[in-house]
Amino acid sequence: MTDPLFQTLAEAFGKYIKNEKDVELIKKAYFLAKEKHEGQMRKSGEPYITHPVAVAKILSELTAGPATIIAALLHDTVEDTDLSLKDVEKDYGPEIAALVDGVTKIGKLSFNQVASQADNHQKMLLAMAKDIRVVLIKIADRLHNVRTLNSMSPEKQYKIASETLDIYAPLAHRLGIFRIKAELEDRSLRYTDPPMYYRVSNMIQAKKAEREASIDRIIESIKGLFNDSDLANYEIKGRIKNIFSIYKKMVRDHRAFEDIYDLLAVRIIVPKVETCYQALGIIHANYTPIPRRFKDYIAVPKPNMYQSLHTTVLSEDGTLFEVQIRTQEMDQVAEFGVAAHWAYKENKTYSKEREQFEIAQKLKWYGELMKMTEDSDETEGTAEEFVGTVKGDILDANVYVFTPKGEVIELPKGATPIDFAYRIHTDIGNKMVGANVNNRIVTLDYELNTGDIVSVKTNKSSYGPSEDWLKIAKSSHAKHKIKSFLNKQNRDNLIQLGKDQLDREMSAQKVDGSIDDQFAKKHFEKNMVSDLEGLYLEIGKGIISPKTVVAKLLGKEIDKEVLLQRQMEKAAKQLITHSETGVVIEGLSSPQLKLANCCLPIPGDPIIGFVSKTSGIVIHSTYCPNCSQFDENRLIEAFWSTEINRKYPTRIKIIGTAKPTLLTDIVTAVNSQTISIAEVNATSGNNLEMVIKLKILVADQNQLQSLMVNLRKVSDIFSVERDFK
Repeated sequence: MTDPLFQTLAEAFGKYIKNEKDVELIKKAYFLAKEKHEGQMRKSGEPYITHPVAVAKILSELTAGPATIIAALLHDTVEDTDLSLKDVEKDYGPEIAALVDGVTKIGKLSFNQVASQADNHQKMLLAMAKDIRVVLIKIADRLHNVRTLNSMSPEKQYKIASETLDIYAPLAHRLGIFRIKAELEDRSLRYTDPPMYYRVSNMIQAKKAEREASIDRIIESIKGLFNDSDLANYEIKGRIKNIFSIYKKMVRDHRAFEDIYDLLAVRIIVPKVETCYQALGIIHANYTPIPRRFKDYIAVPKPNMYQSLHTTVLSEDGTLFEVQIRTQEMDQVAEFGVAAHWAYKENKTYSKEREQFEIAQKLKWYGELMKMTEDSDETEGTAEEFVGTVKGDILDANVYVFTPKGEVIELPKGATPIDFAYRIHTDIGNKMVGANVNNRIVTLDYELNTGDIVSVKTNKSSYGPSEDWLKIAKSSHAKHKIKSFLNKQNRDNLIQLGKDQLDREMSAQKVDGSIDDQFAKKHFEKNMVSDLEGLYLEIGKGIISPKTVVAKLLGKEIDKEVLLQRQMEKAAKQLITHSETGVVIEGLSSPQLKLANCCLPIPGDPIIGFVSKTSGIVIHSTYCPNCSQFDENRLIEAFWSTEINRKYPTRIKIIGTAKPTLLTDIVTAVNSQTISIAEVNATSGNNLEMVIKLKILVADQNQLQSLMVNLRKVSDIFSVERDFK
């Protein structure tokens, strides 16, 4: 008597597997699985054997080969029964045993524990790299599980559905298996967000008949156009987007259901590639195409091998619809992804290695996975590196990047090397001057992708982060650290700078008296100033001018003749203090001053004067490495004048990729900010790097910092810093 359950499976694979030996082997595996699972029941109350049979049937729909179907039937036996892997290998050979072993190992993984993610994903990806059929079986296994979630507890339903959306649906997408990916998403959404699932489902059903009629009219119209143009041998299908894709647009893009204008889609299948473009021409000639909605995935296929022409057009009655145009082969790949290429063909003998190679040729990221697997077999300590190289093609909820030592770092989407550096250590972030991603120089605003291996370049002489970094960083952790640094390092200096500027302005205008917290709050509360220290800080930051403060202090009763006299005296003093250096030494009216050539200080730098024996007072930036060697008894306080109308020389060092156009790009960036270049020196360094040293003329530190930020955005530049001799 024929087993009814096996008969349903045989009808599925019997459409393409005709070899009697293969059929008998599948039958043998079925009865072995049935025997071993005897007495075991699913939560639904069905005999457990119904599950492996359902998984095998799903794979049969993908025209999987006999070995894959047998492995699907046996995939739970080693884990849940007394059948051993050696028994499987003995009766079915090493190929099927390896598939069963791979699926068993994946089944033991838990993807919800962050601490074990690297190891878990490594096992999954290694299994895939050794034989992609392992993951196809697991995806089919997960599809049947989500089809039968009704029998689970609400907690289990949510856990399995969430894991499916996080792991298995993106994996099916990357493998190009659209049919399974769409079903995984729709069924899982029902348990992760029931209100939205039913809301979208009801909205689709509400006008289903109307939309189907609209699609039918569009199809008939296109057929007429094709027939008039003598375009033959075509097939046209219509569809409405699946629930999850609509849900994503509504939630992610904050769009109303009525605003999703590509809800309707028409698929046109033609015999040849050139006919695809001919059909596109006819569509665009008769319907109004929507700007920026045309995509040519035939010329540039998606990473999952998907090829098609996409365009969104407007019909005469105002209906917006998407048109997809592809060949029959492209349509098979669009529906079944990698399985379309890997589909079993009777009387065609392929080794597992040959199948894997051909898949790798078409699926670029999978080819890289295979290469990384080979490397990981030869290199110790690269588990996380290996995971990171490919995990972004599987997960899209977060970004996972890795240190050169293989440590996994989880970052938010859109994260940059700055976020990575601060996640490693605060000091690394504070001293960061550049970054390499996958051994390639990148700018600090480079957006990291899952799988990137990131290394940070630091410099002990670095000034630390600037406020521009706050605009580049994405993680709250990095932003907090940057703000802490800026507050800690700059607050005291800025307060002192603001106080000094205000004291000098009051002295210049011969204003007596003092100001207090009450004065600061009364006149500058609109600037978020609540006390005197806050006022000094805002002056030091250049937000509030000391002239404004003095004007508030003087009030409107000041005698105009007295004010004029004070302004004249100030102008006379500027003739003395505004020497060529623009530096003021308190108590000295005409000192002999010289800017140090070793550090070339510029306005905005904290400075100190060194009384030399032969050159008068030499002004150094306090950042200058030479300052630590000076005799403290010969140091004297120095300040920048309040009004400076000259440019100052300073040096910067740029490190980037050695390419012919790099220097041109740098000069263009400098000139765009109306900064003059006095000297240029370029040398080639190690690792195909070019070191370019510039001597430039700038007005102050603000202009220099702005230039350095813009230079870091230039392609192939990874380090820009002040150059102190």
